[in-house]
Amino acid sequence: MLRTLDTIRPILERTPATLRTLLHGLDEAWARRPYGAGTWSAHEVVAHLVFGERTDWIPRARHILAHGDARPFEPFDRAGHADLARVHTTAELLDLFERERSASLADLDALRLTPADLARAGRHPALGPVTLGHLLATWAVHDLNHVAQACKALAWQRHEDVGPWERYLSILSPPNPR
Repeated sequence: MLRTLDTIRPILERTPATLRTLLHGLDEAWARRPYGAGTWSAHEVVAHLVFGERTDWIPRARHILAHGDARPFEPFDRAGHADLARVHTTAELLDLFERERSASLADLDALRLTPADLARAGRHPALGPVTLGHLLATWAVHDLNHVAQACKALAWQRHEDVGPWERYLSILSPPNPR
């Protein structure tokens, strides 16, 4: 299980820089356009990631370590990022995400997790039994999912411009709600 932690941490470390490279300096209107009804823009994706750093990953890890599966952790508010998205520019959100992620990784390191810790059971309010290892692996895959979603939101803005090549570009497949 520590091998899992060793392989997910590099993803967690790189996500802020990946999104900064992708989004920094883009026209704000482009970053704020979703790719269809019920989807998020790249801007909203970054706001969601900031909100998740504050309320999801490390708080849930601590919850599992403190309570095991005796108490489910709090449900995650999937719309909780709305205020952040409304009041911050994309550049500001990128800065916030970088700071929040850096703090989360310092907190993760301070936990000094062992294989036994990663096998500790917790209880997700909707999914039921999970382990701390599941949570941490999900954190990295969640990042990758949202990097892809930000890319899709940007690509979708040009779906009409690519003409007949659209059929070869899987990123331009019909939008799926978040």
